Amino acid sequence: MEIPINAEVSCADGVCGDTTCVIVDPIGEQITHVVVQENRGDYTEHLVPMAEVTEATPREVRLRCTQAELAALPNFVERRFKREPLPFIGYPTEHYMVWPYVLPDGNGMMLTTIRHELIPANELALHRGSWVMATDGHVGEVDEFIVDPADKHITHLILRKGHFWGHQDVSIPVDQIDRIEADTVYLKLDKHALGPGSTERRAR
Repeated sequence: MEIPINAEVSCADGVCGDTTCVIVDPIGEQITHVVVQENRGDYTEHLVPMAEVTEATPREVRLRCTQAELAALPNFVERRFKREPLPFIGYPTEHYMVWPYVLPDGNGMMLTTIRHELIPANELALHRGSWVMATDGHVGEVDEFIVDPADKHITHLILRKGHFWGHQDVSIPVDQIDRIEADTVYLKLDKHALGPGSTERRAR
C-alpha cells in the first residue's frame, strides 16, 4: 500500500480533503496516522489512524469513515497568537492587508498566528518535501511511503531526486534507512549508491 503525501482523500461518502503529512513511529518504523486537511469550512487538519485507511495509490487515499466522522477526529494543528510590534509603523492600520496571519490591534501592535502541530508522543511528522540525507549530504525529498497493509510497517521510502521538470523517484528499502528525525530521513547509503542503476526507479 502506497501512502502519498499531498494526495486527494475520499471518505465513505465522497471526496473530503487532502493528505498533508504522515505520522511515523521512528522506532517501530511504522506509519501510525495520516493527516487529512478537510476541503471545506476552516480546512481543519485531522489525525486519522491508519486503521481508517482502506486503500491508497500514489494519487488517492480512501478512508472507511464518513466526512462527519472525519470532522470528529482529533485536530492536528493548534493555532496560538503572539503579540508583536507592528513593522513599518508609519502606515495606517487600514493599510495592513495581511489578515488572517497578522492582525493589527490599532495600538502599534499585531497578533500573529503560530501553528503548533499536535504530534503524538514519541512520534514524528513527515511532510512532503521533508529532506532525505545520504551519508554525504542532502540527496532529495520525501515523496511517499510504501507500507505493508497487514501491519502498516514501512517497507520502502520513495525519494524524489532532481527538480520538478526533471525529477526521478527512487524506491529505497526500509533497511537502508538509518534513522528518522523531525522532517528528515537519514539513509545508510551515500550519493554514489543512489546513482543510475543502483536502486529501483519508479515511473509515474
